[in-house]
Amino acid sequence: MLSLLLILIPAIAALALALLPGSIARFVALSAAVGELITVLLIWNSFEANAVVQHSFSVPWIKYLGIDFSLGADGISLLMVFLTAFLVPIIILSSFSQQHKNQSAFYALVMFMQAGLMGVFLAQDAFIFYFFWEAALIPVYLLSGIWGGERRISVTLKFFIYTVFGSLFMLAALIYLYLQTPGNHSSSLQAIYEAGRSLPETPAKWIFWGLFLAFAIKMPLFPFHTWQPDTYSESPSTATMLLSGIMSKMGVYGLIRWLLPVVPSESVEYAPLIGILGVVGIIYGSIIAIRQRDLKRIVAYSSFAHIGLMAAAVFSLTLDGLQGTLIQMLAHGINVVGLFFAIQIIAERTKTRAIDDLGGITQASPSFTVYFLII
Repeated sequence: MLSLLLILIPAIAALALALLPGSIARFVALSAAVGELITVLLIWNSFEANAVVQHSFSVPWIKYLGIDFSLGADGISLLMVFLTAFLVPIIILSSFSQQHKNQSAFYALVMFMQAGLMGVFLAQDAFIFYFFWEAALIPVYLLSGIWGGERRISVTLKFFIYTVFGSLFMLAALIYLYLQTPGNHSSSLQAIYEAGRSLPETPAKWIFWGLFLAFAIKMPLFPFHTWQPDTYSESPSTATMLLSGIMSKMGVYGLIRWLLPVVPSESVEYAPLIGILGVVGIIYGSIIAIRQRDLKRIVAYSSFAHIGLMAAAVFSLTLDGLQGTLIQMLAHGINVVGLFFAIQIIAERTKTRAIDDLGGITQASPSFTVYFLII
């Protein structure tokens, strides 16, 4: 039941915020986010390391199609759930210094996005996973398109086209896998795993690429990354933190939770190619980051390089690689949010993000400098 509560708390808060005056919206959103974090800590405290899926919740959703509203947490999803619950209150707090038009709608979208993210990490059914995958993306489009910078419309449209393109491939792959399940069909996690592993070689390859494209675009992995720097730099700081700190992990999580177990043979076959793309992303992203003069774009490209590292580690197909990826997902989520928060502070005080126009921060704010260095 606690897993359902992790979705209900932000979802109900989002609905309430849509009806509340803007003057108290940020405090309601923060209270809901703190409540969410407490719920995650309760789950963490009661989690048994040796059990597989815990705190399960399952009810029939579309019964005649064999689709259940099925949720649950294991060690992998628990880490991502904790990251989400830990970062959202910090991200909301960081927005307190900013004045947004229609604050009720702004914070409602943030909470709605958290509900979608929790659903992605807790889903134990393919179509529930897809539902929450799309639900988590919708608030980003609106946050970036309404509260973004001068180029927000064109940048958001590019982001929308990329992600919808990838999502359609994933939907097609999931529908095909669902139709391969025996009997009356089922979209449960285990049924999809078994269907994928029993596929002939050619369909399995198509399934691999259908799922991989969706996850690679969302991460993003080279060469599917061109939406990322512009979206990060043009989105409001809150949306940028959510995108970089949590949403990019949706793609990496998808690789581990869905791609590798569904088509393991094809994952082995294409591992060298994906590993090369990951390494190219590390080098390319790092070189481009060094050449940037805008603070947000520096962090955007360095974040892209970190995603390449995670992809290469996942497709090392070793236990150390997978464990390292999970640790890096947690570490990267925390430090990238911290960096964007620091950049927000600099931009608010100096009215610029250009390195060439900045200097003397160490003398002006030594405590901030220490914080920035640690992050």
